[in-house]
Amino acid sequence: MGAAQDTPKPAEAVKAPADAHAGHAAGASSGLKRELIDQLTEKDFLRLSDTPKTVKVTIVAVWSEDNYGMNFNGYSKGNALYTIPKDWKVEVTYVNPSPVPHSLIVIDKDDIKKLQVPEPIFPGAAVPKHLQGMSYAVSNFAFTASESGEYAFACGFPSHALNGHWIGLNISADAKVPTLKLGDKPVVEATK
Repeated sequence: MGAAQDTPKPAEAVKAPADAHAGHAAGASSGLKRELIDQLTEKDFLRLSDTPKTVKVTIVAVWSEDNYGMNFNGYSKGNALYTIPKDWKVEVTYVNPSPVPHSLIVIDKDDIKKLQVPEPIFPGAAVPKHLQGMSYAVSNFAFTASESGEYAFACGFPSHALNGHWIGLNISADAKVPTLKLGDKPVVEATK
């Protein structure tokens, strides 16, 4: 499911904030299947694969209460940024532990402003039925980052991206290694 190959020691685990999944009765995180995400940490969000020029990305919907639960890995409205070197293969594990349908698709950054997102910008860069979404689910997909530019990992459910359910994805001809910047935290390079 994209979890770390070596199990982190409890002291190393950087999980969602303790209250991230506690929510009030009508909160965004109400009804989560925690077993889908309990073993994940921020270190799992970006990992190098054993295959050259391949990166593993894990993206979790409703990681926190941010943006009423419409977030990926706890961030919304582009406040997290993956940078991937051009021509690398990206293997994505998408997890939605929520009863609310969400999905994941790679689109041109300008398309976040649309009520309904278009088809994925790269072949294969979306979960199945991205307009319908999925609940309590894990899905995997892969694509090649073949064009430099500014893109987004967005929720394809109608109006969700427009309402901030997206994070940034830059494909860079200059990048040598994949990186991830979560909010105000320092940029982190992918490791195995």
